[in-house]
Amino acid sequence: MAIESAPARNERRGQHVVLLASPGAGHLLPVAELARRIVEHDGFTATIVTHTNFSSAEHSSTFSSLPPSISIAALPEVSVDDLPADARVETRILTVVRRALPHLRDLLRSLLDSPAGVAVFLSDLLSPRALAVAAELGIPRYVFCTSNLMCLTSFLHNPVLDRTTTCEFRDLPGPVLLPGCVPLHGSDLVDPVQDRANPVYRLVIEMGLDYLRADGFLVNTFDAMEHDTAVAFKELSDKGVYPPAYAVGPFVRSPSGKAANDACIRWLDDQPDGSVLYVCLGSGGTLSTEQTAEVAAGLEASGQRFLWVVRYPSDKNKTASYFSVSGDGDGEDSPTNYLPEGFLERTKGTGLAVPMWAPQVEILNHRAVGGFVSHCGWNSTLEAVAAGVPMVAWPLYAEQRMNAVMLSSSRAGLALRPSNAREDGVVTRDEVAAVARELITGEKGAAARRKARELREAAAKATRAPGGPSRQAFEAVVGGAWKKAAAAARGGRAGEPDDNGTAVTAQ
Repeated sequence: MAIESAPARNERRGQHVVLLASPGAGHLLPVAELARRIVEHDGFTATIVTHTNFSSAEHSSTFSSLPPSISIAALPEVSVDDLPADARVETRILTVVRRALPHLRDLLRSLLDSPAGVAVFLSDLLSPRALAVAAELGIPRYVFCTSNLMCLTSFLHNPVLDRTTTCEFRDLPGPVLLPGCVPLHGSDLVDPVQDRANPVYRLVIEMGLDYLRADGFLVNTFDAMEHDTAVAFKELSDKGVYPPAYAVGPFVRSPSGKAANDACIRWLDDQPDGSVLYVCLGSGGTLSTEQTAEVAAGLEASGQRFLWVVRYPSDKNKTASYFSVSGDGDGEDSPTNYLPEGFLERTKGTGLAVPMWAPQVEILNHRAVGGFVSHCGWNSTLEAVAAGVPMVAWPLYAEQRMNAVMLSSSRAGLALRPSNAREDGVVTRDEVAAVARELITGEKGAAARRKARELREAAAKATRAPGGPSRQAFEAVVGGAWKKAAAAARGGRAGEPDDNGTAVTAQ
């Protein structure tokens, strides 16, 4: 397996960090940003490891702007031909992770023998099985949780629910009370644990046990976002229940300025401040044909300005776009062709529908955007937080329902949720119109907007201000524990990891 560029400036052997990334923008983008921040720390270099099975143009685009002190390595392709055609996306990912472990072992051994060495290994949220390989090779090992601390807590708690209950999680009679988190219904837990008979269920339960092999967790969150959860997790960590967690986020891209001539940005330039509802349900999610039509009718009826990133509908799979699947399109088709007849003409004065992709960070930071209809993927959530934009929570899959519960709770107050859906789960046009109006012009929307601005300031202070909690936590693990690991890798004496008393920093 080839490494695309050798780590630069490796005179100080061992100050080299290896990060294993899973597919999907919600994983690749924060892993890339974490690697960037690591190498900005004096003397560190990094290698990001991906899986050839999931290679795409998205990888190249994400990694193209990284500094030369970050290398990219792709593990050789492994066969998954034996998986059934209807295997869940999570099954495909976790199976590839497991089957590629021998290749990961070979890569880590080669790096250990190289001038760079390996000080620390990080798996991301979906790859904790790889921690066993790092442990076998004596490498300090961490998990980078690309989602939030509540999500990590739920994964750690899943084996307990598996052991102490027999019903499907969605049928649990009472709320799921995770330490320091808002109460959840069993149906709010991640999709793969909702069916005990599906092979993915056991894979995800085992993930919760694999996390315990870690020396610590880096979490893409910040104290003001999850203060109570941080306090509760630290108490459990201090008792030895879980490894320590470090709230080091948010890891989000900054507006680049390169999108100034994009059609979306030019259209926004002509709109009043705070008047536009941005609608984008992520790069991996899809709506059904009927739900797409209801969203269109609701946006039209709301009378609000909107910018909608439209994807091909899918009536079978909410994750149909996860691996850049383009639905039923034939290359000359456009997802806007699946919108109701006459919709584009009728809304030409107030709305803009764009196919497949738009420069989200630049859009969210535009003065004209007053709200965001989001699938509640954590990457998009943090981009909205960094821009100070309130949300309508529209979860589709993965941990997004948990995120929606947290974001719309009185504790967070960042998001509104459609209050009614039909028995088949379709949110009607009337409800879409009502929540769109409320977010842009209503009192609840104004309150969410105030909360979004507060969180924007807190997020900026967490990572940028001297003494900010995320900055302190990052320094504790990278400048403390990892520097000592680097010294050990160079043959020096390594003491116990020093986290300065700040696992998850609770202010």
